[in-house]
Amino acid sequence: MPLMPKRVAHRKVQRGAHAGIASSNNKLDFGEYGLQVLDRGWLTANQIEAARVAATRHMQRRGQIWLRVFPDKPYSKKPLETRMGKGKGAPEGWVAVVRPGNMIIELSGCPETVAKEALARAASKLPFRCRFLARQHAAV
Repeated sequence: MPLMPKRVAHRKVQRGAHAGIASSNNKLDFGEYGLQVLDRGWLTANQIEAARVAATRHMQRRGQIWLRVFPDKPYSKKPLETRMGKGKGAPEGWVAVVRPGNMIIELSGCPETVAKEALARAASKLPFRCRFLARQHAAV
C-alpha cells in the first residue's frame, strides 16, 4: 500500500506554487545523518517508498530511519486520448511538494560509511539532486 493520507478535505487540489526555499523541515531534527534535496518539484509516493526500501535494505536492520516528507497532495490525470474540456481528471496518485533544503530521510544508529552509502542509494531513486548531511557534534 503506497503512502497516502487516510482522509482529505478536498479530493482534488490545484497545482500550487513551488517557489522559494524550505523554511521548515530543513535541518537534522531526529537522526545523525540526513538526505537534503537541492531542487524543487513533486516527489511521488512511489519514489519515497523506493528510497526508503533502498536505504533500509542497505542498513540491514541496523539503526533507525525517519521519513521527513509525506505525500499529502493528490494529483489528477485525464485518460489517454481524451479531448480537451469536460472537467478535471480523476485523482491519479499522491505527491509531496519539496523545495530546496527539505530533508527527505534521516537516520541514526549506524556508522557514517554505512549511512552515506544507504543515503546515496536512496538518492539514486529520487529525481532530484541531493546532499548528505551529518550532525556536527560540539567538542567538549
